Amino acid sequence: MNLFDVYPLMDVTIARGKGCKVWDSEGQEYLDLYGGHAVISVGHCHPHYVEAMTRQLNTLGFYSNSVQNPLQKEFARRLGRACGYEDYSLFLVNSGAEANENALKLASFWGGRTRILSLEKAFHGRTSLAVEATANPKIIAPINANGHVTYLPLNDINAWEKEIRKGDVCACIVECIQGVGGIRMVEADFLQGLRKLCDETGTVLICDEIQCGYGRSGKFFAHQHLGVKPDMITVAKGICNGFPMSGLLISPRFTPVYGQLGTTFGGNHLACAGAIAVLDIMEQEKLVENAAEVGAYLIAELKKMVGSHHVVEVRGEGLMIGIELDIPYKEPRTRLIKEEHCFTGCSGTNVIRLLPPLCLSMEEAQQFIDKFKRVLS
Repeated sequence: MNLFDVYPLMDVTIARGKGCKVWDSEGQEYLDLYGGHAVISVGHCHPHYVEAMTRQLNTLGFYSNSVQNPLQKEFARRLGRACGYEDYSLFLVNSGAEANENALKLASFWGGRTRILSLEKAFHGRTSLAVEATANPKIIAPINANGHVTYLPLNDINAWEKEIRKGDVCACIVECIQGVGGIRMVEADFLQGLRKLCDETGTVLICDEIQCGYGRSGKFFAHQHLGVKPDMITVAKGICNGFPMSGLLISPRFTPVYGQLGTTFGGNHLACAGAIAVLDIMEQEKLVENAAEVGAYLIAELKKMVGSHHVVEVRGEGLMIGIELDIPYKEPRTRLIKEEHCFTGCSGTNVIRLLPPLCLSMEEAQQFIDKFKRVLS
């Protein structure tokens, strides 16, 4: 049986990793500024993470959510303390798409409304409601294209107010830093205005922090740069450093109703053990602060290249950075891999996207800058 190919694959097989480095099957070392698409938060094969996962697997890897799971309660307590949302509730699932799916569903249950507002160039996942809220007609199946979602311009509060005032919007969903959209930044005035409109109309404000959250922006959540508190927050990617897990943080204004939400694998024992270990490492090694410091250095150095080396603009916050080029990204990204042995991500047709582990050092950041300059010279 063959695989059903859905991605154009790089011609490299990664065999092992450590920190911000990976090695291919031939033993070649690479600097990882991609992090497995922002998933590797505390670094590849961190010893504390490996030990916690191994210990849990040797004890109990899984049992259903029909019994008590103290690890879930411990993780919820620790996450609330780490991010400052101790009064919120946590629903655990397996992927970013599932987190967004359940957030949108819960918002509709709560208000009884059926319409969603989403940003142009948004990406929220590939399941039913999540993909409908994703502004990419290539991946929205005809069965999902039912007009429930209206896509609106970034930072245009007047356009959003016009739609919200119609009274049929259950939720507004926003990535505060758009990842797939090209590292496009939500402005504070826009999000604060949207918060006010949602309060006035009983509309639910959802912040999708799947890629930009969990310390990547230099704060625990990207929306915390903008002075707004959402009704729901979705998290995934870095939450468990590579093991499938995601979560939905839910404001105290929502009362649980048995049967509305559910999951088989979400919040299983192994996932929770790994997620607690991730929080241990983030706190002990001050990785949120490191993302802010190293990210600021990277952004400042890359901005010096604007107007030369094909660099048009540098956008981002912390260790979520987009480098817009005046040429397609394909050749420089390929040369970074093949010649400089450095992984990066990409967006659109001409944006190099940096999503490294949060433990990236200043020395490794400088190594990337040197490699990038050589490729573009």
